[in-house]
Amino acid sequence: MSSAFKQVDVFTSKPFKGNPVAVIMDANGLSTEQMQTIANWTNLSETTFVFPATSDKADYYVRIFTPQSELPFAGHPTIGTCHALLESGLISAKDGVVVQECGAGLVKLTIVPGVSTSFELPDPVITPLSDTQINSLETDLGCAIDKNLRPALVDVGARWIIARVADAKTVLSAEPAFPQLAKHNNELKATGVSIYGNWSDDHIEVRSFAPACGVDEDPVCGSGNGAVAAFIRSHTNEDKILKSSQGSVVNREGALKLTISNEKVLVGGDAVTCIEGKIRIT
Repeated sequence: MSSAFKQVDVFTSKPFKGNPVAVIMDANGLSTEQMQTIANWTNLSETTFVFPATSDKADYYVRIFTPQSELPFAGHPTIGTCHALLESGLISAKDGVVVQECGAGLVKLTIVPGVSTSFELPDPVITPLSDTQINSLETDLGCAIDKNLRPALVDVGARWIIARVADAKTVLSAEPAFPQLAKHNNELKATGVSIYGNWSDDHIEVRSFAPACGVDEDPVCGSGNGAVAAFIRSHTNEDKILKSSQGSVVNREGALKLTISNEKVLVGGDAVTCIEGKIRIT
């Protein structure tokens, strides 16, 4: 069998400067084992597999795999999959809205054609870390953590440990010990760690590390940024819009818009298709 295939660069308008996701647009007939094998082969942080929706409220159903495991939700695969399906004419937005069904439930996406796509973050569950966990995390990250905002595990389907550091330059200079960080993540059943620091009041820098999932550093991470936004919201009552930069350490130029309010968190950005064709599946 074969399926239409696209590789979409997400959170960028410049090809090869964002975070790529492989999208298998017709995964009917594939087993979980086959999907995991394909995701391992693409060697991208995520590969998605599209099926017909099981809910009458959704436009499609997607399963999301890292090279080593399946995730109930992830950010840049959500935007990349929606972009691929819209571009191919397999779905259409209704009043500017598309609804994705995935392991985390229904995810609403807002489409501004030619401008950006944003998803509404699933409701987060936030669990503060213990002092022992924080001390271990700080050692593994190779940089000091701002303990005035206690680091926490933020579960949005993907489970990110979030920590603020002194500033954006500290984010960029961090040198994690990935084997130790993977062990720490496995102990907490976490997808990974996202750290952030400010360039200014409305501009942050983010890095996301997921060595336990086979991805030492995710170039530009939607769920990680969403978890950062949820973490920030938990410490302030202010509605705000933040620009987030990510990826310069790995030669990317990711740009995201984080819209934070008491009601919801929106994560948005551009996407561009870099590769398309057919994938042969045996």
